[in-house]
Amino acid sequence: MDGGGREFGSLTGRGSPGGSPRARGASPRRRRPSAHRPAGRFATFGPLATIRRQAERLVWALERLRLPRYTGVGATALIFAASIGSGVVLGGHTPVVTAWFADVRDMAANAAGFRIAGVALTGHKHLSRDEVLAIAGITGRSSLLFLDAAEARNRLKANPWVGDATVQKLYPDRVAIDIVERRAFALWQRDGQVHVIAADGTVLEAYLSRGVMALPFVVGTGAERRARDFLALLDRHPDLRDQVRASVLVGERRWNLKLKNGIDIRLPETDVPAALDRLASLERDKKLLSRDITVVDLRLPDRITVRLSDSAAQARDEALKAKRPKPKGGAA
Repeated sequence: MDGGGREFGSLTGRGSPGGSPRARGASPRRRRPSAHRPAGRFATFGPLATIRRQAERLVWALERLRLPRYTGVGATALIFAASIGSGVVLGGHTPVVTAWFADVRDMAANAAGFRIAGVALTGHKHLSRDEVLAIAGITGRSSLLFLDAAEARNRLKANPWVGDATVQKLYPDRVAIDIVERRAFALWQRDGQVHVIAADGTVLEAYLSRGVMALPFVVGTGAERRARDFLALLDRHPDLRDQVRASVLVGERRWNLKLKNGIDIRLPETDVPAALDRLASLERDKKLLSRDITVVDLRLPDRITVRLSDSAAQARDEALKAKRPKPKGGAA
């Protein structure tokens, strides 16, 4: 009761001074379904239904406590805000809501004069300007105030073509990006799949373009990591290198060379430079790789084993038979 003699009661009647209808002698009446409590087949279940029931109980408790005005309304708003947040998380809409808040934030910053008016970009060759900006997360709606330079740099470095990157914010409206790109070094085949790799073995992309067909071709597990050192040894012998179709790492231990004319070169596990020197010397002096052979085995340090082709082996056998002396007395 206020100073004017007026008496305030709850809209639900639960907190009125007169007490409940049963206490005043009134006949009990069947409780009507609440507007906030769906009944029958329209009832809701799951986390949101639980939150709704908790909200109703909280409002009822606050009304019984006779707290200051609007306390129940504020609590209800808080509970429903939590309900919305729960629905966003459970429904998997967090990225969408986060992106929306980021856009609103950037719009406010742009209106305050922090719109990104220009981006200075250096070091890109394989990646286009638009690709670099998209990877860094810079769009026409981005604001300089809320641009996270460290995050943009991390996103750039996560791209396999980018070896290193720097991102600088130049207030009030400029961004400077400098990237160091990896270069396509070789083609690497494993399990039937061919990829373009950098010198450090990083897989840059799947082999899709004929523009990289001139790159060295390496095959086998681990070949992408060891290709740079081995191909550097092969580069010391340009005449030999130009005849190689593929370098195959066998058992992650040693290399075989498959030449364009079909000859296989078997290299040892150790002292590979000396083996390549011997092979190059034989090719230069004896034209070994131009002969009718299929295999040159250099795995033993004190000898070189050569396997003839089938036709060459047959011709050799026939030549040896012709050179054998004929038996005396006409015996066969």
